[in-house]
Amino acid sequence: MRTVLRSLASTGVLLTTLTAAGASIPYLTGRVNDNAGILSEGARRALTERLKAHEEKTTNQVVVLTVSSLEGENIEDYAEAVFAAWKLGQKGKDNGILVVVAPNDRRMRIEVGYGLEGRLPDGAAGSIIRNVMAPRFNSGDFDGGVEAGVDAILSVLETGKGPELAEPAGAGEKGSAVSHMNVPDLPLTERILLGAFIFGIIGLFTVLGVMTPGMGWFLYVFLIPFWAMFPIIIVGTTGAFYLLITYLVAFPAAKLTLRKSDWYKKAAHDLRTKGRASIGGFSISSGGSGTSWSSGGSSSSFSGGGGSSGGGGASGSW
Repeated sequence: MRTVLRSLASTGVLLTTLTAAGASIPYLTGRVNDNAGILSEGARRALTERLKAHEEKTTNQVVVLTVSSLEGENIEDYAEAVFAAWKLGQKGKDNGILVVVAPNDRRMRIEVGYGLEGRLPDGAAGSIIRNVMAPRFNSGDFDGGVEAGVDAILSVLETGKGPELAEPAGAGEKGSAVSHMNVPDLPLTERILLGAFIFGIIGLFTVLGVMTPGMGWFLYVFLIPFWAMFPIIIVGTTGAFYLLITYLVAFPAAKLTLRKSDWYKKAAHDLRTKGRASIGGFSISSGGSGTSWSSGGSSSSFSGGGGSSGGGGASGSW
């Protein structure tokens, strides 16, 4: 059943790619398919011999593909479609690997078959891309980048150990400040959607904290761990650190500035004298245990009975 599901999924990806606009899937002509023409004849020959020897030794099938441009297509989807069309790896073993390089888009990917995901996990593949291939590509050395990347992949597969994958000295000095943020390897669309969700929620409560007299300082402290952890998914650890520092400084600065405004003073006065105030469409009330918010409308006394869920259920799509 699992094999059938995989075949159906691969077929669906292939049909979608063939009918959609984007880079076309080339014919599989060998272990090294340099359609972008970025590799020298010597490099192609050496890579072919190295990959052939590895396949004869292990049956793992590793193939290199270069394409000039992805024509606006997502490299993850393109690599998956090529992998499915070429049917890399042995049937029943799923032990194929595809290395894709698109020089005009400055994008690359290591697509790993099901059977080798345990030998070459995502983290190891990402380290090879960042620390072995990218620095050489940045200096225009495509031969060295592809050869070193392939050698690192084969080393992991054959010995279980890769080369030293620590960040090389001076790596990443070129490029924009974003390249220093260790941004997770997520497709741009996923990053945008997750960012809208995460920053929408913590941003809303941040604004409420800034605008709310008294209780707003509790929110300031309460939101610190959220600003420290959630942004890592979108902008990486370094980016999250800078956002946290910005939050720690900007929140009190904005709050101390707003407290001088007339509407803030009125809200603080209403809370002290009436026990409630309205800020930005939200009704804020104070009581013996603190301050609460509501968005207006009728209230309800309904509450749960204290049960819990074990995580069962189902999800779907259409």
